This record gives sequence, structure tokens and C-alpha cells, in this order.
Amino acid sequence: MASEIRVLLVDDHAIVRAGFRRLLEQTPDIVVAAEAANGEEAYEKYAACRPDVTVMDLSMPGAGGLAAIQRILARHPGARILVYSMHESPAFAVQAMRSGAAGYVTKASAPDVLVEAVREVSARGSYLSPDIARKIALERVIGTGDPFQALSAREFEVFRLLAEGKTVDDIAAALFLSSKTVSNYATQIRQKLGISSQIELLRLALAHGVISG
Repeated sequence: MASEIRVLLVDDHAIVRAGFRRLLEQTPDIVVAAEAANGEEAYEKYAACRPDVTVMDLSMPGAGGLAAIQRILARHPGARILVYSMHESPAFAVQAMRSGAAGYVTKASAPDVLVEAVREVSARGSYLSPDIARKIALERVIGTGDPFQALSAREFEVFRLLAEGKTVDDIAAALFLSSKTVSNYATQIRQKLGISSQIELLRLALAHGVISG
């Protein structure tokens, strides 16, 4: 019998984590070794239990999933991280993979997709759920492109928080940065995206599914 795949489950909703735990542990080869409710806790739990796969939400209080992925990988380069997110915009998947995630599955996917993804990521492979893979492929085929390709993962996270209406000080506190650094990021983001106002930023975020209307 193959050895068990030990999973760290990261989501800020306890009820959601309980549901995912039940789903994953219905399979004989997967066990949830630990849970975390935010990025900071995920970093600590990862170091404590060294899971085979970390299943990570993106939208969490504080620094959020993208920052947590980068922080874990900076300390533990061999970490295998699978994003499991409500965000169905290709921009999130692309940024998650650029941050070092090995896979991206949307929460709209069938339950067996998450199980398949955990197994694939544990085996050192990469995985995109079929729905997000189709969207990425379609963008490339029809040539609409991803305007956020020009942004680093950190810049994209700042962009997302600005689009959600967070202030520079709010973002600085969440990402453990100085307000001056966040202001510099905001300036770089506007230059790279060719936007000059908060209204234009919101329109771009809405058009590409970074935030919902």
C-alpha cells in the first residue's frame, strides 16, 4: 500500500475546512495532518508538521494566500502547495503559479478534482482544474491576454487589495510592509497597467474578475 499523503489545510472558515477534511479523508491515501486559518498560522503549521501537500485558500485575513505561498517557499523550497480558491479568474491562477504554487483548483470544481490534484501535486506534478485551464487556454487563443502578467505576485496582491477598497495603511499592515513601500508599489502598478485613477483600477479589476461587482 502506498504511504499516506499528509495534508495541511489552510482556509479561514472552520466549517469549510471541516468539509474539505471529510472529502479528503474519504480516500484511503490522504490524511489531514493539520489545519490553519490564515497565512501566518499556515507558515507556523508547515514548519511544525512538514506536510506532503499544503491546500491553500487565497482570500484570508491578513497577508492572504499569495504572500503565504511565497513565505513558505522562501523558508522551505521543497514545499508542495495547491491553491483551492473561489477565484475563477485566470489572473489568480497565473499569479499563484508564479508565486510557486504547484497547482490551482477552483472551489466550483467537482470534489474528485481536488483529490486528483492533491495526488498529482504530491507526486511532484503540476495541476490546473479543467475549468481554469480552459479559461487560460481561451485567453491565449483569442488574444485577450492577461494585463496582470506585467505585475509581480506582490504587486498583484497590492492591486487586489486596492481594488477591494483597502487603504495604503491597511495594506501595509496586512502585508507587513511600510506604508511608503506600499505607496511605491501602487505607483508601479498604475504605471505598468497604464491607469491613473482608482476608478480605472476598479474597472480593470471588475473586467478581469479580480473583484466581483
